[in-house]
Amino acid sequence: MELSAPVDRLRVASERAVGLIAGREIEALDDREIVGVMAEITAARNALDVLAACAARVIDARSARERGGAGLAQRQGHRNATELLQTLTGRSRREVLRSVRTGGDLLPSLAPSGGPDGGRSETVSEDDGGEWLDRMSGALRGGALSHAQFQAIRVGLGEPPVERYPELDPDFLPRAWVAAVERLIDEAPHLPVEELRASARIARDRLDPVGVTLRFEERFAARSYRSWIDEQGQRHGRLVFDDDAAAWVDAILQAALRPRRGPRFGDPDAVVAETSDERSGEQIAYDTLMAVMRTGAAADPAQAFGDRQPGVRIVLEASALAETSALAEAPALAETESSGAEALGVVTTVRGVGHLEDGGEALPGGVVESYLCDAGAVPVSLEDAGRPLDVGRHQRLFTRAQRIAIAVRDGGCVGIGCRAPISQCEMHHIDHWAADRGRTDVDDGVPLCRNHHLGLHNRGERIVRERHPVTGRDSYWLHAPPDPRTGEVRAPTLLRSRSPRRFDAA
Repeated sequence: MELSAPVDRLRVASERAVGLIAGREIEALDDREIVGVMAEITAARNALDVLAACAARVIDARSARERGGAGLAQRQGHRNATELLQTLTGRSRREVLRSVRTGGDLLPSLAPSGGPDGGRSETVSEDDGGEWLDRMSGALRGGALSHAQFQAIRVGLGEPPVERYPELDPDFLPRAWVAAVERLIDEAPHLPVEELRASARIARDRLDPVGVTLRFEERFAARSYRSWIDEQGQRHGRLVFDDDAAAWVDAILQAALRPRRGPRFGDPDAVVAETSDERSGEQIAYDTLMAVMRTGAAADPAQAFGDRQPGVRIVLEASALAETSALAEAPALAETESSGAEALGVVTTVRGVGHLEDGGEALPGGVVESYLCDAGAVPVSLEDAGRPLDVGRHQRLFTRAQRIAIAVRDGGCVGIGCRAPISQCEMHHIDHWAADRGRTDVDDGVPLCRNHHLGLHNRGERIVRERHPVTGRDSYWLHAPPDPRTGEVRAPTLLRSRSPRRFDAA
């Protein structure tokens, strides 16, 4: 493989980093210089990771089991390539295996080694992955992806499960994988690695509804609870959740811990200052779950959770529904929630998958059907014509229906790099209600967590909506004020939706 690109990036980034810090104490650098140093160090490290992965893959191949004592690792006094690489790098076994796996994607022509346990190597793919993997590998070599970002997409997205869908054109899923990879590469600079991995899983689940059910059943079968007492007498517990139960627990804790709220287990009419609670977040979570377990489902929700009873909300596209009675004429989307809403109709079959409103994780059709049967659905229209959810200036706060529509559209806080779910968000008027005579319309509201909402106002930033003249789709741009020191006008930043609907669905 041609490695001139990462070698050039390593040389240039290293020279720039050395030029910035040569002969100086690093703490003496100003803000712009220290940010620049970190950026160049990161660029150099990413280039080194590519070279290290390729080198690790070559060592792995030259240590193949069939070479016996003539293999590279054994000639160096090690049982296998993994042990040799751990000795050379000082890294954990997991990190070494990840590096070799990446090298296998970059150098697919090399024969695999026997692996650390004597069988086929666990670190490489059985094929070259096709165009979608070529795009990822090219982005890694070219510096558009770091090693961690590459692995987040690689693990989260997996490989096209062509064999599960024999009725499809064999090229359909590989083409869809290419489109998903391109979008994820585009989003990678703006997302933490954990969020990028979650986004890759969402993209996979949108294209593989059969796999959603299989993975759900695997995690359901793995559910468990274990408790033990340590030598000091402290009891510990370990829970492994299935997807449905995890969504419920998350909903309960989000209701108790969301901004400006807190669990209230005493007098529901008592006013408690935000600063009066000295418990840590983990202690509040523990106390909340214990209170729920003690009081049961009959507890007054206002006493435990403030003004919103916790419930699991699932977003389901109407195209995923088979024949229904009352929902047969449903609009573009339907959102179901388990907090006791009146049922709107009987759904016979859910052909696709649903996505949790908080986080976007997929749930199989059977689970969604059980929620529809138990709790009903709220139809949501996202079409441009009519905009029936708009209320203009008749009221200042966004309605419940509007908040649901915005949640479906954006999926969570649109702040740069933010992972806050929609349940932690406040709805921001992009045209301020008072100063700009802004309207309380869905198109002019964006979800922001408390931190990003306050930061936007404190920094004098503005969000501007732009509508595409052909497609009619809206995009939202964050405009920062001019640099106070230089007066430089900074380029606006595109705010990105976190909705699962940004990925194609099967």
